[in-house]
Parts: sequence; structure tokens; C-alpha cells
Amino acid sequence: MTSRIKTFIAAVALAASSVASAQQTLLNVSYDVAREFYKDVNTAFIPYYKKTTGKDVKIDQAHGGSSAQARAVADGLDADVVTMNTTTDVEFLAEKGVVAKDWAKRFPDNAAPTTSTMLFLVRNGNPKGIKDWDDLIKPDVKVVVVNPKTGGNGRYAYLAAWGYVKKKGGTDAQAIEFVSKLFKNVPVLARGGRDATTAFLQRNIGDALITFESEVVSVDREFGANKVDVVYPSISIVAENPVAVVERTVAKKGTGDLARAYLNFLYTEEGQEIAAKHNIRPRNAAVLKKYAQAFKPLQLFTVQELFGSLGEAQKVHFNDGGQFDKIYTVR
Repeated sequence: MTSRIKTFIAAVALAASSVASAQQTLLNVSYDVAREFYKDVNTAFIPYYKKTTGKDVKIDQAHGGSSAQARAVADGLDADVVTMNTTTDVEFLAEKGVVAKDWAKRFPDNAAPTTSTMLFLVRNGNPKGIKDWDDLIKPDVKVVVVNPKTGGNGRYAYLAAWGYVKKKGGTDAQAIEFVSKLFKNVPVLARGGRDATTAFLQRNIGDALITFESEVVSVDREFGANKVDVVYPSISIVAENPVAVVERTVAKKGTGDLARAYLNFLYTEEGQEIAAKHNIRPRNAAVLKKYAQAFKPLQLFTVQELFGSLGEAQKVHFNDGGQFDKIYTVR
């Protein structure tokens, strides 16, 4: 009897070991403020994948400033997928041979299943009376923003401010002057979106935080409702959230099918609903209409319209020696 029990236990242990080894693990390397969104995506995807394939899967997340994350992947971090907030970070990985050269054609909508825009979070009651971009350059206003060198959040904030001047008929010279004044009001540059929110709410730095529309939900969840007021500027930018399979990793791990299934899930109605609940704008027109109350209409412009592409904007504004370096001195 004892030997039978031992044999049975050994068989169970072997079976458990086989199941564990059969379970695939996927690492999603993403930008800072998407942390809670992808927690919910993962919770929904795991049973969805089990139902459609019969396979178990474990999903790990890694979040930080988008450009810092892209560099980590380029340097060897074994992400199966990257889910970023600027195309330049994925293009950087394509140049390094880490993702496919034609990554933007591998999934619908330029491989960006969702979009967002930039708005302002201000102290409860909006004591400084901030209503639009012009209010952020007043001498008595301090602004928290992500470093455009390390995060897409910061790049979009910078480009949104620049575009505000241009869309109102201003010249490039006037845009330079405006953005220079804005960054003179930035006491310290945050590393990523979550770092910026922490500086604003926990360290009590600044009068306004420029961030993604989606951060409103995260702030309410983490810090409680009514800690901030939301201010939609009159004009802002469309921020695409691109995704890609990390070919280098999936070739090594054999997780290509899983990685593609995970990113395709973001385009499903369920995936789009999860995005909408996190104040991330879905591509699905029906889902967007359903959550229309959450997404305030405002005048939006695209990067392509004013800057050619994010790649062009990167060269002109954010590369070393570019326009941002000329207007901002690290302090």
C-alpha cells in the first residue's frame, strides 16, 4: 500500500510538473500609466485563451517610462510583446531588429488598438483657475510633466502644447516661445507617467499635471475620488498606443502564437470595452459610442498633420541637441 501511495504521489507530481512546464508565460512590457489597464486585460485574456485554445497561460507585466522600457527590451529584456504609447519606441526596436520592420502592418489601425489624448489634472477646486494651455504659462503656475526624453507621455505633452499654438494660427517661432515658457514652469521632470502622478499627488508638487486622459481613472482608484479636477483643454493631440510582437523573444521561447493572440485580444469587443472602462479611447466605433459620455469631444489633431510623423518629431525635437534640449535646462 505504501509503495502504491508513493507511486501515486510521484505520478501526481510528474503530472503537475508536466502541466507547469506546458504552461506558457508571456511578458508584456508597457508604458507607465497602463499598469491597471493591462491587469484587467490579463484577467480577461487568461480564461479567453483557455477557452479558445485549451491552454493555460501566465502573463507578467513590466511598466515604466515608454522610452526607457524600449531601451530595456533592446538591451535584452525578454518581452514577448511591447505595448507602448508612441510609435517611435516601437520603431526604435524595429531598427534594432527586435520587432518586425513592418510591425505597423501586422495588426489593424496602424497596430494601435487604442488611442488617448492629453489633458490636465489640477488640485481639487482648481484654485489657480486653469482652463487651457495659456494658463499653464502664467508665472505663478507650476506644471508637472514627464521628461520627453524618457516617456511618450512627455513627448505628447510637449507636442500638444506646440500644436495648440500652431492650430490657433501661430508660427513655429511663437510655438517655441510658448513651449519655452511652459517648461520654465516645470520644477522637475518626471521619469514616467506614474512617477509624474506620484510627484503631483503624494509629493504635492505643482498646480497642474499634464497626462493621458486614461490617468483620471487610475488616480481615482489609487488616491480616491475628488482629489483632482479634470480640465480638458480646447485643443489636444491624438496619442496612438502601438503594439508589437517581440520577434527575438518569441522565436526563442516559441510563444509567437500566444503573443499574437494576446495583441489580437485588444481588438476584440471585450478588449475594447476594458480600454473604455480605463478611459482609453477604443477604436471600435460601437464601443466608443457606448462610452461617449466618458470621452469629452474636443478639437484633436494628429502628429502626422503637424509634425509629419513621430519619427520626424523625434529628430527635430527630442534627439540630443534637438529643440527640447535648446529650451529646457535640467535643474
